[in-house]
Amino acid sequence: MIAPVPHPDTLTHVELIWREKQIEQWIRFGHDVAEQILDRRRRVLSFAPDSVFAFVRWAANDFGTVISRIDILRAVGHGEAFSTVPYVRPGGEIYLRQSGWPKVERVLQAIDVVEQIGVDPVDACPDHWRHIHNRLASGETPRPYTRERHRAWLQRQRIDA
Repeated sequence: MIAPVPHPDTLTHVELIWREKQIEQWIRFGHDVAEQILDRRRRVLSFAPDSVFAFVRWAANDFGTVISRIDILRAVGHGEAFSTVPYVRPGGEIYLRQSGWPKVERVLQAIDVVEQIGVDPVDACPDHWRHIHNRLASGETPRPYTRERHRAWLQRQRIDA
């Protein structure tokens, strides 16, 4: 059975652009509920409230890379507070925000580690993404996500429910 798509006004919309070697925006992980193709190079993915996704932006000019950025966000519901992020409407709750290729690459590697232990990154504990953000911002090495940490997160969710 296919889950019903929430009303468009409650969705978070992310514009993706792909002009090879100029501007590339993509979703690294996340489960969209709708897609709108605008043209050959642009589309909009929509996420339901409480969905978690990673949005990667890269742009270059004739002299090299201008921007490398990754944001891990939670799509907000109607009436919730949010932070604005370029190309994300209306915005989201920021779990992680890093810029500069070395840090973006470290985040992408951390996402790979989560996937390698068999956990969908959307299901990982939000505190893990915040931990990575804070450690990279302070020049420290983040702790890896483990099955034990994930199990503790799932148990904590059951207790809070």
